[in-house]
Amino acid sequence: MLRRILLLAVPAALMMAADKPDYSGHWVVDLTKSDFGMMPAPEKMERDIDHKDPQISIQSLQKSERGEMKTDSKYTTDGKEATVQMRGRDAKVTAKWKDNKLTVATKSDFQGMEITQKETWTLSGDGKTLTIDNEIAAPQGEFKTKLVFTKGS
Repeated sequence: MLRRILLLAVPAALMMAADKPDYSGHWVVDLTKSDFGMMPAPEKMERDIDHKDPQISIQSLQKSERGEMKTDSKYTTDGKEATVQMRGRDAKVTAKWKDNKLTVATKSDFQGMEITQKETWTLSGDGKTLTIDNEIAAPQGEFKTKLVFTKGS
């Protein structure tokens, strides 16, 4: 009986692991498909992601009329809290899986005001499009953005 349970459990565990997408790659934002809400769209946004679950490392480059900004973030996808730098200040990040989507929750403090973000990452079936739906809450109000990235070379 135990052998039957193990024979059924191992393939099920492998199938669950296979459901988690690998976000690794060089990603370029598609400005025509993205929605920046009340924020101005950048001239350029790129992310280099190295994802070896549960570890994820993200190097971002964003260019706008205010200049160029680079960030480097490392955290895990197992729900453990990590501290990262966002726009020159510390932010607390937790990321965890919900089905085959990654949810990333971020809390930061900007001049005494708490800002929270909840990102939901979705990878297309062909692995070439990464969509990040973001819900942002700040003292000025709540708003949503949608970033659509295409996988570059």
